[in-house]
Amino acid sequence: MISKKLIKAINEQINKELFSEYLYISMQAWFANQNLDGMAAWMDAQGKEERFHAMKFFNYLIERGGKVELKAIATPTVEFDNPLKAFKMALEHEQFITKSINELMDLAIKENDHATRSFLQWYVDEQVEEEASVDRIVNMLKMVGENGHGIMMIDRELGQRTFSAPATEE
Repeated sequence: MISKKLIKAINEQINKELFSEYLYISMQAWFANQNLDGMAAWMDAQGKEERFHAMKFFNYLIERGGKVELKAIATPTVEFDNPLKAFKMALEHEQFITKSINELMDLAIKENDHATRSFLQWYVDEQVEEEASVDRIVNMLKMVGENGHGIMMIDRELGQRTFSAPATEE
């Protein structure tokens, strides 16, 4: 049986993951309005990935006998000024999510919940990838600055991303 503290914390994480989806959809809309369809596509894939993360927590909580309690999702930012600012915000958000996952892991350790620790390890590893991916884009955007040709090249590259749920996951 999963502890009440972990049930509450996982419900909070579900909300954070759903907010992440909402934030990336907001960024997707902003990029689409800027005619940066590749960056919009990247954000679309990122939003879908965040929903997958939320539902993975959702299903885990149910499997462990916990009750899912969905809360209101905060309104995301809708204006980003330029691609670099948007991706910097995305990086800061991923760092926030990493901190939250680490706090969940700390709680699972404190609660001596080995199943939750095992479950959370996937997220710990995933966040390393999430931060590295966004950090790479931030660094590319810093390199090109306001150069329109550079931004268009990055946009084209980012448009190649698609989301597919991992084959080994439910």
